Formats: sequence, C-alpha cells, structure tokens
Amino acid sequence: NGEAGAPRPVAVKIEILPSAREDLAAGFDFYERQQTGLGAYFLRSLFADIETLTGTAGIHRKVFGAHRLLVRIFPYAVYYELSVSTIRVKAVLDCRRDPDWTRRKLGP
Repeated sequence: NGEAGAPRPVAVKIEILPSAREDLAAGFDFYERQQTGLGAYFLRSLFADIETLTGTAGIHRKVFGAHRLLVRIFPYAVYYELSVSTIRVKAVLDCRRDPDWTRRKLGP
C-alpha cells in the first residue's frame, strides 16, 4: 500500500511466561499418559492456537483479569495480557477445573 498516513503493521512478540510453560508441561504429561503421542499433539495444537494471537490478541473476553483464548481441540484456555508490542501468556489451564481454582491460579 505505502499510502501516507496508513497504519503500519506492528510486530507482536509472544512471550510464554514460566508459569504457562509449567502448565503446558503438565498438560503434555497428562495427555501422554493417556496415549503415546497425544502429549505431542496437545503441544502442537496449543502452540498453533497461541500463534493465532499475533492477529487476534485483545479480542478475547477478559476473565479473572486476563484475556482468555479458548483452545480449539482440547478443553483448555490460554490466559494472556497484552501490551503495545508483547503478548504475555500467563497460564494455560484446563477448563474443567473449578473456577475458584482458576481464579487463584491467575492471582491478583
């Protein structure tokens, strides 16, 4: 396009915080115990959904103080915070858990 005054795309960085990495590892372990290879499928699916945040971040409803992306294949949600150029994934949690547990896990 190159038109004067046209908005330029902003490069968005996705940062997966250590707490979310732990959630992903726990999910991998759980699904891998169910069936060999299912843990790897879980991670591929979750990372594909997380990657979509580069184009959709901020459109998701806030739940317990963080934006919540519902994962397509597994019963999980990705909780994230958004700044101008960074998406910080705080947690990746099983939606089947008690909402009070989720609230405590996400913290203040």
